[in-house]
Amino acid sequence: MKKPTSVLFLCVANSARSQMAHGWAVALWPDVRVQSAGSRPTTVNPFAVEVMREVGVDLSAHQSKSVETIDPATVDTVITLCAEEVCPVFLGQATRLHWPIVDPASATPLPRQDMLERFRTARDVLRRMLVQYQEGWAP
Repeated sequence: MKKPTSVLFLCVANSARSQMAHGWAVALWPDVRVQSAGSRPTTVNPFAVEVMREVGVDLSAHQSKSVETIDPATVDTVITLCAEEVCPVFLGQATRLHWPIVDPASATPLPRQDMLERFRTARDVLRRMLVQYQEGWAP
C-alpha cells in the first residue's frame, strides 16, 4: 500500500472521532498533510480535547469544519469514521477507507467518568487503526 501524502478524516459532527484521528495522525505522521471535517460540523467535544491531552496530543486549537470547505485536490486518502450513522460523502478521486468507530458522545447524559471511558476507548482504537494502517505502507 502506498503511503498517503494527504489524509482527510470524516465523520458527521467533526467533534470527536475525526478530531482525535486528526490529532493522532499529526503526531504519528509528521510528513503527511492531515485534515478533518464533517457533514454537520458542530464544536470540538471537550472530552475529546481532555482525553487526547492525557496522551500528549493538544486539540485545544482545533475547530470543527464542514466537508464542503475541503478542496478535493488537496486529499489523496479519505478515512470515514462513522459507525451507526450515515457518513459524509466526499467528492474527488481519493482512495477511500472506512473505519467504523462508535461515536463516544452520548445523547443520553452519562456520568463524567463513563464519558471519559467512552472517549478513551475511541482514542485508543483510533491510534491502533492508524498504526496498523501505517504498518501497511510500502517502504
